[in-house]
Amino acid sequence: MSLSAHVPPVLHPRVIRITHWVNATAMLVMIMSGWQIYNAAPIFPFLFPQSITIGGWLGGALLWHFAAMWVLMANFALYCVYGFISGRFRSKFWPIRRADLMTDLRSALTGRLVHEDLSTYNAIQKLLYAGVIGAIALAILSGFALWKPVQLQMLTNLFGGFQGARLVHFLAMAAITGFLLVHVAMALLVPKTLRAMTRGY
Repeated sequence: MSLSAHVPPVLHPRVIRITHWVNATAMLVMIMSGWQIYNAAPIFPFLFPQSITIGGWLGGALLWHFAAMWVLMANFALYCVYGFISGRFRSKFWPIRRADLMTDLRSALTGRLVHEDLSTYNAIQKLLYAGVIGAIALAILSGFALWKPVQLQMLTNLFGGFQGARLVHFLAMAAITGFLLVHVAMALLVPKTLRAMTRGY
């Protein structure tokens, strides 16, 4: 028997694993610095606790935010290009059928959703992963509209002006944060998923 027979199949190629962790790190920096930026000019009647923000003040938070922005944008572009060219997005996230989604949702709510085969995503995972990719893209675009509202006036106008872009940017951040909370919770409940994203299998 050859040694290769004992090597488990790779679930996540190296480029996916690297971009996954870089995306996660960059998003955490952007979210926490974004909360500090939000606190300087809130659009809702609440502030984020200082203990969960980074930057210390508006200027410091902006430095963190812009630094992480370029990392996220380049890394996210690499992740998406690989996902489309390799066919990974199509094979992993498609199709998303309503019947499958309702069945998996009922299973999840009753604690019967299984995670035996990590190579195949259930309908909830497909929807969440596809959704967070869209949310990150929306956060990047609305962020550019906020950064250069005059130079990128056409983009800013697509969001309904500067304040509309602020709202979209905040809602995209909220969606990404919600995804991260669910994602981390599921990784802790099913540790082999975390191992697979670290070692590949």
